Amino acid sequence: MRRSLIASLLLLPLAALLAGCTRTAPPEQVIHLWAMGREGEVVAELLPEFERSHPGIRVKVQQLPWTAAHEKLLTAYAGGAMPDLAQMGNTWLPEMAALHALEPLDAWIARSQVVRPADYFAGIWSTNVIDGVAQGVPWYVDTRLLFYRRDLLAQAGFDHPPASWDEWRRMMAAIKARSAGHDRWPILLPLNEFEPLLALGLQQEEPLLRDGGRRGNFSGAGFRRALGFYADMFAQGWAPGVTNTQISNVWNEIGRGRFVFYISGPWNIGEFKRRLPPESQAGWTTAPLPGPHGPGASIAGGSSLVMFRSAHHKPEAWALIEYLSRPETQRRFHALTGDLPPRRATWADPALATDPYARAFRDQLERVVPAPAVPEWERIANEMQLMAARTVSSGADIGAATAQFDAQVDALLEKRRWMLDRREKAAP
Repeated sequence: MRRSLIASLLLLPLAALLAGCTRTAPPEQVIHLWAMGREGEVVAELLPEFERSHPGIRVKVQQLPWTAAHEKLLTAYAGGAMPDLAQMGNTWLPEMAALHALEPLDAWIARSQVVRPADYFAGIWSTNVIDGVAQGVPWYVDTRLLFYRRDLLAQAGFDHPPASWDEWRRMMAAIKARSAGHDRWPILLPLNEFEPLLALGLQQEEPLLRDGGRRGNFSGAGFRRALGFYADMFAQGWAPGVTNTQISNVWNEIGRGRFVFYISGPWNIGEFKRRLPPESQAGWTTAPLPGPHGPGASIAGGSSLVMFRSAHHKPEAWALIEYLSRPETQRRFHALTGDLPPRRATWADPALATDPYARAFRDQLERVVPAPAVPEWERIANEMQLMAARTVSSGADIGAATAQFDAQVDALLEKRRWMLDRREKAAP
């Protein structure tokens, strides 16, 4: 009995020590990331390395389909159930910023040794700056440029892609003349895609909205010129008046030479490599968009990483944003998805720098322009596409069509004008 008591007393310090160790072990921090589409699947493959280099942090990813993501974010905001951070399409940022749902990132960026704004393509970085405040960090980029059959263009007498609208017109006219009696069109411009017309509009000196985003500027000289050029491609018989649902298979049709030019995005590099027949592989390539008087601008699309004001683990969420923003991580992400990186440093990687199809995108990314940063923009863009399709189909007067569209845009922006006017009147 005495020996058992002594043994128990000797074990007490050890038990206390073990209990103390248990009490002082830091709890695991779980941060929640919402990601969309294919990127939501792939990002999980990048996280083990982050968790190894950040012990005590675990990332839980919820994958959302793009078709439901916007509604899910708004519902979560209304219900106070936002994650710590999320992938977000660039055109959604103004809406979320207007709701004050996003954490301003200027202070986080100023302290960062990883996120360096000067290394990002300027047009892409500016999509994340709302009212002068950084609200997100670009994750991957999307823009539009020319995919074309250089062999068919050479047959029409040209050994280089177009560098201006006038040169592009001459090429399409030559292709049309040479293709008489054949089922060949110089260009495919699906009437249910707004991006080609938007790119032409962003190439103009005049902005698409005026008065600080309060009213439309589509009846201005710039957009009228863009819509006129767009509509003329149909009027001249250079583009068929069809939607992409009326084309059985874009890659097959381009492979057999039905279309020479096609305006599309970076995901189609992989699709062209996979889907065009072997005998057509040497005949296609990519080129930057021509502009009115030389190399032109294109859209600044893609997705960003944002942190929410309601996040419970902001330092940990920012650490994940930094990790996903590192050039070495972006290189892995590109290898897994084909998505284009937003940082110039990442493009120095040989896999990208020597890719003949990606090279045109690298060039184009130096000349991308963001769409107007207003919450109503996505609806405006969709209505713009419908207006353009009606104009092409009916042959309506460009001036009348754009004036009517400006009135429609002004109606969509009525609430924005009221809010901004009220804020300015309340300001001291």
